[in-house]
Amino acid sequence: MALLVLVRHGQSEWNLKNIFTGWHDVDLTEKGAIEARSAGEKLKKLGVKFDTAFTSNLVRAQKTLAIILGELCIPNLPTEKNLALNERDYGDLTGQNKAEAAAKFGAEQVQIWRRSFDVAPPGGESLKDTAARTLPYFDAKIMPVVRIGKNVLVSAHGNSLRSIVMQLDQLSAEEIVKLEIPTGVPIVYEVDTNGKVISKKIL
Repeated sequence: MALLVLVRHGQSEWNLKNIFTGWHDVDLTEKGAIEARSAGEKLKKLGVKFDTAFTSNLVRAQKTLAIILGELCIPNLPTEKNLALNERDYGDLTGQNKAEAAAKFGAEQVQIWRRSFDVAPPGGESLKDTAARTLPYFDAKIMPVVRIGKNVLVSAHGNSLRSIVMQLDQLSAEEIVKLEIPTGVPIVYEVDTNGKVISKKIL
């Protein structure tokens, strides 16, 4: 058995401003740093010893991971960074306030872009597209480590993590669109050597 822990980065500057962020590289807010510390404190209480970590190429996920590892007193934990774990690319919506985008394109259209499984915003990715780059990396690089009994921490983003949770929880396209992953909240999976999920809890 091993533990796979998924954490969405703490609140970012553009989360606070209600702006579509995607691949744009923004920092954490003060609240985001507090959320990351809280995640680290919860994992410390859990008593898990991590063997390795994975994160995206974006600062908000990397800084969240660094804060968590600081709380766990393992700042030099072996870590792999990869753009496969990046947030969904919002294309032409990137940098736009969500309310302003709704006024510009129509609230119903923006909601479809945000929440449908396979409809992408102009120039961007759908959740299906995000899964198409995230899951092959997850299956090739992360799960093999978990399956040999090593505890793994992943600090990433709402949509890259939603695609992973969709696979782990065996959710349908209809079910995953209703799932929201909160910032800075660890999701802990217990996984056996066959890659089967034995248990799941949210800290």
